[in-house]
Amino acid sequence: MDDIDPQLLRVLRAVADGGSITRAAAALGSSQPAVSQLLARAERRLGHTLVLRSGQEGRGGRGATLTDAGRVLADHALHVQAALTAAREDLDAVGGLTRGRVRLAGFPSASSALVPAVLARLASTAPGVTTSYIEVEPPEALDLLRSGEVDVALTFTYVGDEVGSAPDPGLVTRALGRDPLALVTPSGGPGGVRTVSARAVGAGDTGSSAGSRAVDLASHRDARWIGGCPRCRGHLLASCATAGFTPDIVLETDNAAAVVGLVAAGLGVALLPRLALATTVIPAEVRVDPVDDDLARRVEVVVARGADRVPSVRAALDAVRSAAHLLDGPLPG
Repeated sequence: MDDIDPQLLRVLRAVADGGSITRAAAALGSSQPAVSQLLARAERRLGHTLVLRSGQEGRGGRGATLTDAGRVLADHALHVQAALTAAREDLDAVGGLTRGRVRLAGFPSASSALVPAVLARLASTAPGVTTSYIEVEPPEALDLLRSGEVDVALTFTYVGDEVGSAPDPGLVTRALGRDPLALVTPSGGPGGVRTVSARAVGAGDTGSSAGSRAVDLASHRDARWIGGCPRCRGHLLASCATAGFTPDIVLETDNAAAVVGLVAAGLGVALLPRLALATTVIPAEVRVDPVDDDLARRVEVVVARGADRVPSVRAALDAVRSAAHLLDGPLPG
């Protein structure tokens, strides 16, 4: 298969992501004629049509879609890039070099709890590896992973998220643990400040501010609700529907501290995950109660298929696994 080179795979992946040859060229830092010529030569060598041009000329050029043959090759782009990176780092290791790069993406509540532990572990165990981090919601993190802009993504899913969606064959997902949700409501108590530990909001824990019994969401059917990110809002709507009502969502923010402030002011109630509460200061005016453990979200780590062959990515996965215990026990804060 000497006729298939890595650059062709990267071009096909860029066409699939951008929807046109012009956008693909821009993403690769090349010119549209150069990309078109590369594709034409590849089609002649391989004896397959790889790209179909269609549509009218626009700002992004004529539309382009991959044929079945083109999609087969594009699906290998991430794997091949991972293998080439692994080869480079393995070669460096043979020469006694300790270098590499890991680009991590994660969701907001992971930023204050999981990510510091992961980056600290990497700094300790792989000091020669350069790390970077970007905070984005899970759908955007997966898009960055598919486009090769990040190497490791911390994400979360809720029960039912997988319905109607096929798994991406180019990605590998590993479960890290469960992140229970808690109902955050005004307590009407005296002033003062305290911090709720992660264990204090877990279902069945005895250190909760309001006892260990799970609260029925239906008991707050008449309350004003505070929604979060689109995925969290969807989960809130689904959970309340299961409880027999539609929540009156009057405020929306994915900032946990802002949610707590709004609840303390008596402006609404909310569902928040344990990770978000673990590092958030909770005023005495706010009550935190566990809810049904079936509402918990699953925290996961995702990489491109084959990326775990890259030494720096492997080190990052080891660091993530070492931080997974933070989902199970009390978190500092």
